[in-house]
Amino acid sequence: MPVLVTRPEPEASLTSKALIARFGGRVRPVVAPLMAVEVLWPTLPAGPFSAMIFTSAAGVASAGRLRADLPGTAWCVGAKTADRARAAGFTALAADGDADALVDALLTARPRGRLLHLRGEDARGSVAERLNSAGLKTVSLVAYRQAPQPLTPEAMELLRQPGVVVVPLYSPRSALLFGDAVPSDQRADLRLVCMSAAVAQASGGIGGTVTVADRPDAAAMLDAVGRLLA
Repeated sequence: MPVLVTRPEPEASLTSKALIARFGGRVRPVVAPLMAVEVLWPTLPAGPFSAMIFTSAAGVASAGRLRADLPGTAWCVGAKTADRARAAGFTALAADGDADALVDALLTARPRGRLLHLRGEDARGSVAERLNSAGLKTVSLVAYRQAPQPLTPEAMELLRQPGVVVVPLYSPRSALLFGDAVPSDQRADLRLVCMSAAVAQASGGIGGTVTVADRPDAAAMLDAVGRLLA
């Protein structure tokens, strides 16, 4: 069964490998990123900061590009982002996969000192704003943007042919971009796998069936794909 993977790289290729490792020849991943990460070069605000906040792997990568003396502790949105942060040398703490869980974890722990959130140009969850409102001083710094890009010719041809196509969607923005990218002569029977209720809401105009993962993380997304295959 074809699985259309629209995540930015390197996540798209990693997701493709994870699908094959889990399901073998039962799936045929088609990698067609709808976004490409573009590096920005912001000026780092005056410190000190006690900890970083990362809501994506791209945020972790941007920390390395800043070449600055950053704090060694990182609060991360989920396990995969925390793994990336540890690989980059941070002592990482993982929330349960979405911005709400991350904010709740920080408000429970209430770390001392200012926090620095490296984020993308298009961000949801209002992490810094919510933390500041609750008394945790947080600086939000836009360090990258995810520029939209068109689907590949292979992906467009796949969507124009009859047959089931599984489409995992990991963010509301991905869902909106995919909805805009679907060709007007689409004939595929779309099976959307959404990472959260917010993603499902953003995909409402696409059509097809919608499955929401049990948890907002990569493992639960694979589980949801597995249920469709079954």
